[in-house]
Amino acid sequence: MKLEGIQAVVFDAYGTLFDVASPVAKMAADLDGKGEELARLWRQTQLDYTWLRSLMGVHDDFWNVTRAALDQTLAALELTEAGLADELMALYLKLDAYPDAAEALKAIKGKSRRTAILSNGSPSMLDQAVRHAGLDKLLDQVLSVEDVGIYKPSRRVYRHAMQKLQIHDAPSICFVSGNGWDAQGAAHFGFQAVRLARRAEADEKLPGKPAARITSLTELPALL
Repeated sequence: MKLEGIQAVVFDAYGTLFDVASPVAKMAADLDGKGEELARLWRQTQLDYTWLRSLMGVHDDFWNVTRAALDQTLAALELTEAGLADELMALYLKLDAYPDAAEALKAIKGKSRRTAILSNGSPSMLDQAVRHAGLDKLLDQVLSVEDVGIYKPSRRVYRHAMQKLQIHDAPSICFVSGNGWDAQGAAHFGFQAVRLARRAEADEKLPGKPAARITSLTELPALL
């Protein structure tokens, strides 16, 4: 299938372009065999805290939310080694990009489509991650929820992308996310959303139906 009328392709960052499990993988030897559980619980707690803060109306930037989630997770798993949290947070600024990210971005730029990130990450976090991964020359804009003061999947965040890109018709944006709730939130808002399901995960039982599903970013350019 083809997505018609696309002017810009907007990507989620964490879990879509960047592998959020990579810091834990790099320190697996220091985690008493709890690395897989740590990566999973840290990520889920991080997301839970963004949603809870959004509902409470008490925003904090993603760096602080990520550290709070890590501290909570380390305590739950009884991982108490001094300096461990600081090392993991430092690695979070240097996340590995997925191998298909740069190739897909180059191909999309080759089709004369604008490219952007729309992320929960704070501007400084995103800047460091994008530069570390060498994706800065492949992105026209990097947009953060910090300009809005609430986390995805708030409609205010998706509307912010339209305003910054100066696109007035929501279906003219292709939004790509490896997080089902994010792809469905964007689809419900009105974007032509693409669900990146690297492990063939099922859709969430939530409003919003993505326009397409892919298992690798290399499949994305063919949709445009």
